[in-house]
Amino acid sequence: MTDFSEELVRPTTEDEQGEPSVRSGSGMCFPWLQNHIESIASGGKQEKDFAQTTSACLSFIQEALLKHQWQRAAEYMHSFLQILEDTDSNKRQGAPEIIWRLGSEILYYHPKSSVETFNIFADRMKNIGITNYLKISLQHALYLLHHGLLEDANRILTQAETWRYGEKSSSQEVLVNLIQAYKGLLQYYSWSKKKMELSQLDKDDYAYNTASQNMLNHSWKTSVNLCTLIQIPGVWDPFVKSYVEMLEFYGDRDGAREVLNNYAYDEKFPSNPNAHVYLYNFLKREKAPREKLISVLKILYQIVPSHKLMLEFHRLLRKSDKQEHHKLGLEVLFGILDFAGCTKNITAWKYLAKYLKQTLMGSHLAWVQEEWNSRKSWWPSFHFSYFWAKKNWKDDKTLACEKALVAGLLLGKGCKYFRYVSKQDHQVLKKKMKQMKKSVKKYSIVNSGL
Repeated sequence: MTDFSEELVRPTTEDEQGEPSVRSGSGMCFPWLQNHIESIASGGKQEKDFAQTTSACLSFIQEALLKHQWQRAAEYMHSFLQILEDTDSNKRQGAPEIIWRLGSEILYYHPKSSVETFNIFADRMKNIGITNYLKISLQHALYLLHHGLLEDANRILTQAETWRYGEKSSSQEVLVNLIQAYKGLLQYYSWSKKKMELSQLDKDDYAYNTASQNMLNHSWKTSVNLCTLIQIPGVWDPFVKSYVEMLEFYGDRDGAREVLNNYAYDEKFPSNPNAHVYLYNFLKREKAPREKLISVLKILYQIVPSHKLMLEFHRLLRKSDKQEHHKLGLEVLFGILDFAGCTKNITAWKYLAKYLKQTLMGSHLAWVQEEWNSRKSWWPSFHFSYFWAKKNWKDDKTLACEKALVAGLLLGKGCKYFRYVSKQDHQVLKKKMKQMKKSVKKYSIVNSGL
């Protein structure tokens, strides 16, 4: 498939055979396009009909894309190209970007498409839509990266890096920075491979010094390409991670810390959970004080209460000497289990069962009631229904026991979940269930003695 016209193959239907029609070079029939031509020939409303034709084509293409009908979309695309001749200058100027977006989507998924086809289309669109040259080049390079063609992608990015058209606009500058950063990622990939090779060499070997020098040269080029982009407000996760790894490797921990602090705390940057994850992992590697780790994860908790690091956050809070941290530790566990994706997280339920009991033993009933008051209207059906008791017991008996203890402590021994699990006969869990019943009887918040 060298262009869209090769895809335009559709036999004429019986309804269409009686109508005058236009066929493409590959045999596709467009009855409605004949009306457009006749209108022009007869001096009709040419511009109106032209607009209607292109508008109809665009609608058909969009519909085909939504239904993943790539062949049908390619057929209509053949006729949509006439928009490049639209008499409306605004439409004509915007046409190349529309054609690129639609065409690249079709070629990406079309079963008969190939890298060669995509390359030809991209190169033609760069020349037609000159103002979109940088954007098309970047997307072209990403397509090649997806297919593992790193050298070809690097060549496209290098060409685009030096391209200029007219006065340099702010949007052009951002795209150039992005192109340079992706080029930096490719250089980082080469650097990573060299780092792996270096780790397998003897430090006293001559080859080690040569490889080390090559790595240094690559890191300098990469840092130049990455540094500019990550100072611009935005979400630059892969670029930041690569840059920080290189800074750490060469011992510039202060530089790495500064980059991560700016990425996480600079108000100009959008809120980004990963920025706090990267900073936390870096501080862990540095063996930072517990208070510092807690302060980072506290912000992450406010952004994503169900993040997988929240269990680690709970452990840090539990080890703290501050009572406010112990209270927050309980809040964090309840917060995790508010989310449907965490309902079967056995570690979270184990932590909550144990910590809930400890909290009540420590005479902090008010903490538990504060968390439970906002949940007692929906947690029973969300977590502790008879249906979930049966299903959890069947799928994971250990999970069911942990949940049953929590259910009993919060809802009392009359809770459906607790009653179902506590009545089950299981020899291995017999001792655990006996302790569970004893704890519920003594510490449940529905007991008047508390």
